[in-house]
Amino acid sequence: MSRDSNYDHHISIFSPQGRLYQMEYCFKAASSGLTGVAIRGKDSVCVVTQKKVPDRLMEPSSVTHLFKLTQKVGCCVTGSMADSKSMVQRARYEAGKWAFDNGYPMPVSVLARRMADLAQVNTQAAASRPLACIGLFVGVDDEKGPQVFKVDCAGHYLPFFAAASGPKEQEAMNFLEKRVTEMKDFDNDEVIRTAITCLGHVLGSDFRGTEIEVGTIIGKEGKFHVLSEEEIESHLNAIADDADA
Repeated sequence: MSRDSNYDHHISIFSPQGRLYQMEYCFKAASSGLTGVAIRGKDSVCVVTQKKVPDRLMEPSSVTHLFKLTQKVGCCVTGSMADSKSMVQRARYEAGKWAFDNGYPMPVSVLARRMADLAQVNTQAAASRPLACIGLFVGVDDEKGPQVFKVDCAGHYLPFFAAASGPKEQEAMNFLEKRVTEMKDFDNDEVIRTAITCLGHVLGSDFRGTEIEVGTIIGKEGKFHVLSEEEIESHLNAIADDADA
């Protein structure tokens, strides 16, 4: 038995090495499942994730990891589905309360910070459990333009030019780092196709339109829109044509 084995019973107890084992277990749970990729371009933002229906008897339209939080803010969640839906519900509540109190929609940066604050509080008490999910928040801010924020289980959040979450996160980040300078000038189609290409590269497979989900926001007046299977197929065909050219 490891000398640290008794330090993983409560989330609020540090080991002698300064580690919180329950949080490490939480990150492991949140990194299981599906991979998501979010990219921001010149005037648009896009998020792409896998779509897997766990049971053939389930209605495919009921299975999703993309959620509209407000008209102009969307989110991709990876990890435990039950925890993810709890986070989405709270995010919608916070955004609605902000709009009611202040008279204008909640900016994506403020919403991401608020959800990170709530996640961090869950790490401070032994009676609570952090949510085993990671959120990629996307939006186009009136002042700052396209925005991508990543909020993890421990309450850590930062803005990104492009971000990934899930089991293939590191491979996706390596792929995106090589294209970070050119991504800033991408239009919406290029942003979507880069995100799909990144996901296909790290998973080592080609997709059909039913196997991925794509959400996008175009411009400051744009709304969060989840692409249909036909729209996704048109982008997949364009990617295949570019590869053949």
